[in-house]
Amino acid sequence: MKLSIRTLGDGPDLVLIHGWAMHGGIFAPLSERLSRQFRLHLVDLPGHGDSDDYEAGSLDPCRVAQAIAEATPPAIWLGWSLGGLIALRGALDHPRHIHGLVEIATSPRFVRAEDWPHAVPATIFREFGAALVTAFRPAIERFLALETLGSANAQEELRELKAHVFERGEPSEQALLDGLAILDRVDYRDELAALATPNLWIAGRRDRLVPPAAMQWAAQQSAAGRFLEISAGHAPFLSHADQVGQAIVAFADTLDPA
Repeated sequence: MKLSIRTLGDGPDLVLIHGWAMHGGIFAPLSERLSRQFRLHLVDLPGHGDSDDYEAGSLDPCRVAQAIAEATPPAIWLGWSLGGLIALRGALDHPRHIHGLVEIATSPRFVRAEDWPHAVPATIFREFGAALVTAFRPAIERFLALETLGSANAQEELRELKAHVFERGEPSEQALLDGLAILDRVDYRDELAALATPNLWIAGRRDRLVPPAAMQWAAQQSAAGRFLEISAGHAPFLSHADQVGQAIVAFADTLDPA
């Protein structure tokens, strides 16, 4: 698996993994702040951005986490939304390689169940999958609008997401369908108790896709877990880049040197 990973800055290593339909460039507001303290590794997931050579199934969290671990030095991993599932899988599978985990607006399970009210109905991702086949770009833009629902800066965040989504070309349709299927089916709740890596869960209080209660619950499952809630939507690193950046730096300062 060939991944495009852009590296910038100087300092301890920090890997950033983006969400569905995006690419590493979406972290620009955060990268500008963190590159002063970290050496950043900005990943383009398979079928997204410059990692455009996509094979069906290569977005599987286990496979992607393995590929990122092989391509980057030991580091803190940060994942947003879908990227958070991959970062979490990496921390579970490669605990010696990942010495800190930052999860932004992500969940161990994205869809609702009888024993899991902190999520969206399963129909959400299935409907977007069906819409992708008939109207590709409108379906992506509808998903971006869902990500900004509830944010006090929804219009500004939506404009920024739209500005970034196609700037490295269109994501692979198959990768997008695979990504939606992952969001629909993955459930890592039972594995969180085994998570030994120090972990920080940053939630948006106004997030309509990942309720803060899901992230607070996840943080409580691990003895090394911490939880931070910000008055933001699903992309707090866009609307509250300073606050998110400060939280990451403070978290990194508590970790043992790699």
